[in-house]
Formats: sequence, structure tokens, C-alpha cells
Amino acid sequence: MIFLYFQGTLTGAGDVLSQVLVEKKSANQFEWQRTVRFFAIGSFLVGPVLSRWYKVLDSRIGSGKGVIALKKVAADQGLFSPVFLGVFLTVLGAMQGNTPQHIQNDIKKNYKDILLTCWSVWPAVQICNFSFVPLHHQVLVVQTFALFWNTYLAWKTNQGLGAPSPQKELMADN
Repeated sequence: MIFLYFQGTLTGAGDVLSQVLVEKKSANQFEWQRTVRFFAIGSFLVGPVLSRWYKVLDSRIGSGKGVIALKKVAADQGLFSPVFLGVFLTVLGAMQGNTPQHIQNDIKKNYKDILLTCWSVWPAVQICNFSFVPLHHQVLVVQTFALFWNTYLAWKTNQGLGAPSPQKELMADN
């Protein structure tokens, strides 16, 4: 249980960093609900799913350096990341209270950029992680590095979001 809260804390901290350092929001502008959403996603989606995924990789591909680590990175980045990114964006949109059409539009807008950024960052992290870190520490290592990734995700998935009027929301969804 502590592990889940640690995952949530790192994910939520990424949102805090995004709001404070990247978006330069004042205390009055800070959106606590947004940070709580990221904490919840980290605790109840990211942490548990990554833990299970790494166990699957380890049981199917094995542990070790070299070719084994490369196979894990290929599976992680070629299979898991594209699917999980879609799940993440859908869950985040639903937690933001967006309509299915709005979520679909956000995914169309952000998915490709986020995935390309993912592929430019994570393979190097994962090759080190899969080569040198024991399975039971791999999620923690990834989530620690992901503090920076979560800062990017929080910024990217909240660009242009303010409190749109209900009229603008209806027009955007049509």
C-alpha cells in the first residue's frame, strides 16, 4: 500500500513542478484538484500497471543485459507505451470531467507529440533500468525518473486549459 502512495506522490509531484516551475502559477492560481488527479492516477493506475507489466516482461523475456534488455525495451516502447499512453490520456480526460468527444479530441491533439517525446527519452532510461536494476526496484527507478516525465505530461495535457465556459465546451465538442 505504501508503494502505491509513493507512486502517487511522485506523479502528483510532477504536476506540482509543472504548475509552479513550468507554468509559473501563483498560489491563487494553483489547481489542487489537478494535483489530486495526478496523485490518484499514479497510485491506482500507473504504479499497479507498471508493476504487473515489468513482471510480465521478466517472466516472458527474462532478466539480464544485452539482448534481453533490448528485447524488453522493444516490447516496452513498441507495445506497452503506445497502448498505455492512450489509456492514461483517456483516464485523465475522464477524471477532468471531459466528454468522450472532448477526450477523443485531446488524444488526437496530444498523442503523437507525447509518444514521440516518450520514444526520445525512455529507451535510454529503460535500457539502464532493465540491464542493471533488480525487478523489485524497476518501477521505483522508473517512477523516480518519471518525476520529470510527469512534469512534462502535466504541462502537455493541461495546455490551454482554463475554466472554459459551458458554452465553449459545448461548441468544442460539436
